[in-house]
Amino acid sequence: MNYFLTLSIILFAYMSFWFIISIFKKRNDIADIAWGLGFVLMTWISFFLSDQSGIRSILVGFLVSIWGLRLASHIYFRNKNKTEDYRYLAWRKEWGSWFYIRSYFQVYILQGLFLFLIILPVLIINRNIGQNINILDIFGILVWLLGFYFEAVGDAQLSKFIKNPANKGKLMQNGLWAYTRHPNYFGEVTQWWGIWLIALNVPIGWFSIIGPVTITILILKVSGIPLLEKKMEENPEFEEYKKRTSIFIPLPPKIKI
Repeated sequence: MNYFLTLSIILFAYMSFWFIISIFKKRNDIADIAWGLGFVLMTWISFFLSDQSGIRSILVGFLVSIWGLRLASHIYFRNKNKTEDYRYLAWRKEWGSWFYIRSYFQVYILQGLFLFLIILPVLIINRNIGQNINILDIFGILVWLLGFYFEAVGDAQLSKFIKNPANKGKLMQNGLWAYTRHPNYFGEVTQWWGIWLIALNVPIGWFSIIGPVTITILILKVSGIPLLEKKMEENPEFEEYKKRTSIFIPLPPKIKI
């Protein structure tokens, strides 16, 4: 069977499985855990399906696994013993009797489609041997490491801040959050651009730019920053924070004159 068709069917089954789990768990935010794990699953299945995989494939496999497993575990422990995430709770009320049908297609199947597009650089790397490891690979890894630092450290700083009772009702504005209002989102996007740079070493690797472009648009314009900014606007500290802090790319805070 065709390489990409096989992977599409596997991904469809994977997302359908998580939808069934969500029904039993009565919470749709497990889709956020499925997100990171889905990348790990698709990375290694595509690796074993292809007879062209090599050192570059193994390297990228470990990078995606580190990212995906860290993200999934972070979200799991963040949501543990808490009510369903506010975004999914709002949809549960809004969708009413259409809730399960819309959940399946608008949360799980749609997420699977985006996952497939974003992971294209990895699928193409695993399908092609390409050039030997070179300076472009090293540069891609360095970009990925920068992104991983911002995402992992940003998440850790926010978790520590939230756990402190003294910060109740306050807005996180220190650490990496002093340079960008969304260091974790900046990190996630940067990591996928790093993976794409590595993919440029294999035939038609340039075509996989669809991946980082998709995650960039999703984060900047659709389900990432816009939703979170709307939530942050409820905090009275947000206006001042917004004036001095970059929305996405880390920059020195603006100083009042």
